[in-house]
Amino acid sequence: MYLCGEAVGDRIRTEDASRYASAVSKLPPVRDFLLDVQRRLARQGGVIMDGRDIGTVIMPDADVKIFYTATAETRAERRFREQRERGMDVTYEEILAAIEARDKQDSEREVAPLKPAEDAIVFYNDPYPIDACVCWVLGVLTRAAWEKERNG
Repeated sequence: MYLCGEAVGDRIRTEDASRYASAVSKLPPVRDFLLDVQRRLARQGGVIMDGRDIGTVIMPDADVKIFYTATAETRAERRFREQRERGMDVTYEEILAAIEARDKQDSEREVAPLKPAEDAIVFYNDPYPIDACVCWVLGVLTRAAWEKERNG
């Protein structure tokens, strides 16, 4: 993830960034702006997007939709390990509470609530290491590309 040519992937995955993203993402002017930007990017083709409403709102006609999820506890454990490795002074309990609060807020918002698209492939990745998850996603995308090619 880049912003003005600078890598920002680590910074947008912090607890503060997640909290602020949830707060501003429910504002209609922000949603309208981002909807336009994301759809413009998607029209270029060959894009993979990550987000809580990509398959239901941003790209409802996407070729492949994967709702990739894990329990709040698993996500909190993963984020706790990531942040501790970066030297951040956080507790598992703080991270779990933040994830649960964001899930609740995002699931209950009126505009584009967090939910899988009806035609999404739902993948609960709790027990799997990241390399197995990547292989699974690549397999789904490869099969979809192969079927699209075969069916014209």
